[in-house]
Amino acid sequence: MTDRKCVGCGKLKNRDELIKITKEHTANNLIINGDSTVFGRSAYLCYNKTCIENAFKKNRLQKILKTPVSEELKGKIIDEL
Repeated sequence: MTDRKCVGCGKLKNRDELIKITKEHTANNLIINGDSTVFGRSAYLCYNKTCIENAFKKNRLQKILKTPVSEELKGKIIDEL
């Protein structure tokens, strides 16, 4: 498997160890841990609250996905833990 970088801490980890957030290309929906058939811009986060908080606090997730990211999504991601 290939490594991906966490948006929150910047560490390289295996894709299986990260939460994947994808902005779907066709409908611009944000999908958490979608399968490989979903195409679009993706960002990855570690499975810990600190990385999730950092990604939202500094708007890193919004910049990488190039779309506004709601606080509601943050709650959904934390529920994935």
